[in-house]
Amino acid sequence: MPPGRVWSEDERALWADLWGSPQASQWDESYASIVGLYVALVVGLFSGEGKAWQASEARQLADRLGLTPAGLVMCGWRFPDGVPAPVTPLRGLA
Repeated sequence: MPPGRVWSEDERALWADLWGSPQASQWDESYASIVGLYVALVVGLFSGEGKAWQASEARQLADRLGLTPAGLVMCGWRFPDGVPAPVTPLRGLA
């Protein structure tokens, strides 16, 4: 993870999930700071500490990282059949 701050357990978990995603196969180490910024914004938003501008920035970063359907189109990426795997409900929401 990018240096310069102490990363929380939630941030570390999201970081690992993102770098394990199919999209990460298209990123190189130059994406580390952008992914780190996305992680910090998203975890802050979900903890209730975010502002509207942060939500907007997180959405834009998600698109640019190919993490949304619109972002996949924008990046020109398609997954082979069966990737990503079927969706599993989030913890505590099943």
